[in-house]
Amino acid sequence: MLQAHSLLWHYLWVAPNLLLLILGLVLWKRGAARQFPAFFAFAILSAIGQLCVYAADVLPFVSAEIFWRVDWTYLILEAILKFALIAEIFAVLFGSYAVLARLGKTLIRALGVALILAAAVAAAYAPKYELVAIVNGANLFDQTIFLVESGVLAFVFLFSFYFRLSWPRQLFGIALGLSISACVHLATWALISNAGLPYFSRLVTVFINMATYHLCVLIWFYYILVPQKAATKSAVPLPENNLDVWNRELERLLQQ
Repeated sequence: MLQAHSLLWHYLWVAPNLLLLILGLVLWKRGAARQFPAFFAFAILSAIGQLCVYAADVLPFVSAEIFWRVDWTYLILEAILKFALIAEIFAVLFGSYAVLARLGKTLIRALGVALILAAAVAAAYAPKYELVAIVNGANLFDQTIFLVESGVLAFVFLFSFYFRLSWPRQLFGIALGLSISACVHLATWALISNAGLPYFSRLVTVFINMATYHLCVLIWFYYILVPQKAATKSAVPLPENNLDVWNRELERLLQQ
């Protein structure tokens, strides 16, 4: 069963992306897409992109070089969508602190743009018709995205925990699923790159990545579509070193 192009392999590649596409359509139908436009774009475009990569893999007339170029295109699109989504998470979470939210959103987007430009330059100077160079470049870019994505999301979680910020339920679910996917993919890529795994073990890590992504899509379904139970909570005061001071000081510096 744990073989490339087995029934489980096809299911784990196709099903999560179909579910994610359905989730995006449900958000659009409910009019909730405007609440999280970056996640809506991620759900629709990422799912379609992955299904295109899947089609390039299974269609017999698509060469290996064309497949990896399709995969490269998808990776760049996915990177753009992910950093736009992380910027949206930061902006919504820190929405009460307008200057911090605006600055963080700008920095995250700038980081994403820098990575995309670096990937484009690397692709431009890579040997044009060497499949190994294309594959290695795609793998390296993928690892870099997961590394930076994990770091930025960890920073957002730790920063919000320190300042005791309240997470909206849907936003927390989006960030949780994205974080689990990034961390597991980063860990498996590290094993593949540095542990010298045999073929079957490498294949197992591919299945782990696919199954993890499926789980993350289900997490998004649960947090976004299942309503939260009503609960009354007493207000938790912010610590003395609260974000209001940071926000005011940043605003003062930017206005100078």
